[in-house]
Amino acid sequence: MERIIEQILQESPESRKAFIIQSFTDNYQHLITGDPSAWRGKFRKMAESPFAFYRGSAALFYADVSRDADPFLNDHTSRVWIQGDLHAENFGTYMNSAGALVFDVNDFDEATVAPFTWDVKRFCASLALIGYQKALSDLEIRDIVTLAAQSYARQVARFAASSDRNFVLTIANAEGAVLEVLRNGRQRTRVGLLDYETDIVDGDRQFKNNYNFIQLTDAEKMNVQAALEAYFETIPKRKRRSQMTYHVKDIARRKGLGIGSAGLLIISVLLEGDTEALENDILISMKVALPSAAAKYVNDPKVTGYFVHEGHRTATSQRALRKSTPTPSSGTPP
Repeated sequence: MERIIEQILQESPESRKAFIIQSFTDNYQHLITGDPSAWRGKFRKMAESPFAFYRGSAALFYADVSRDADPFLNDHTSRVWIQGDLHAENFGTYMNSAGALVFDVNDFDEATVAPFTWDVKRFCASLALIGYQKALSDLEIRDIVTLAAQSYARQVARFAASSDRNFVLTIANAEGAVLEVLRNGRQRTRVGLLDYETDIVDGDRQFKNNYNFIQLTDAEKMNVQAALEAYFETIPKRKRRSQMTYHVKDIARRKGLGIGSAGLLIISVLLEGDTEALENDILISMKVALPSAAAKYVNDPKVTGYFVHEGHRTATSQRALRKSTPTPSSGTPP
């Protein structure tokens, strides 16, 4: 990263400004023109701090990092599944397919096959920015970044030396702050989420009528319903739940989900659940999948040709990067 920073510092302010603007217009021009109000909001959020700017500028990061002559990269190390937006706020808890609550990365919108160092650099840079924001000393920040990079290398070495690749952070093996996050996550319930997102009206749940949701027209709801029904048909029979579970109770457009989702169409869907009890309703989210910000700088036809579409890339990458999830149903990953 120091080589990249030195290169940037040698550029004139005017040249750097033009480079930043170009990185956004090259990647997001159609979204910016489609919803300029949302992007004005995004840019205001990004102006809050250097770390907030960093979170919202993955395309700029890859435009910069792809110019680095990285000595660690070759034909093999440049073709690794990466999370693609590995910053410190993209970690959290979730229940994996084995029923265990785990602490791990939890956002795969930018995931793809690319140089492994891009993940390491993006993560370490985010730690440095948080360190500056918290007024840590340069020595403390350097120690944090060094520890993160060394820990990554040690864990990869463990995987390479053993056939056991089952490492995952759970309540059983976590310590310190991570254990506390897992314990707090364990206390969060489906009912709590449902009560936050929905109201009970005339004896049934529907999305709240507030600034978080935009009501859709009947025609828009019919289009979403048709897309859902087509999706439900793709679920393998062995994994299908009762027919009641696929009954749609409400549909709304969601807004305000983070810095990175500005201008994207995000649809929230409320499903019945396994029974008619109000506490087991299900919330799902549908979002337009954009190309990974890293993909523009990966010159590998085998990678780009493997994915059928961006939704396929996101789902396949998530399976590849998460522990205890189903493997891709067909094909060989690049």
